[in-house]
Amino acid sequence: MPSTLFLPLIRELVSSFQAFEMYSAVHIRTLELTPPQFDIIATLGNTTGMTPKLLGERTLITKGTLTGVVDRLEHKGLVRRIASPSDGRSQIVQLSATGQSLFERIFPAHIKHLEVAFANLPEADLIETTNKLRALRIALSETAEAQRNLT
Repeated sequence: MPSTLFLPLIRELVSSFQAFEMYSAVHIRTLELTPPQFDIIATLGNTTGMTPKLLGERTLITKGTLTGVVDRLEHKGLVRRIASPSDGRSQIVQLSATGQSLFERIFPAHIKHLEVAFANLPEADLIETTNKLRALRIALSETAEAQRNLT
């Protein structure tokens, strides 16, 4: 395979993600949240909370940004930090009652907003694209893991 054959795929993947983020952010801002704040609320919704490390792994937020976003959500009364019951040295970030209530209201509304963008795509295309993206993610993850094992 020519070494540059994958470049159009990368361009489309990045452009698609950027278009998705722009579309999603329009609705999120109407909720008086930033996309990173929404990401944390959506990730913590219907959970008992998680460590900052796990929260960072499950969101699209870099570690350097995560603390500030959690601080702002805590200031708004939407999340709280509690001591981990299994490790007194670490914390658990969880939605407050107000944050859980907000999640229950805004998450379904955001899903409806996203459905509009995907409504005209045939079901078979959605399934095929999902499967192809999964295969790409697995290939990238396996390659990264193999490279880590070499070092």
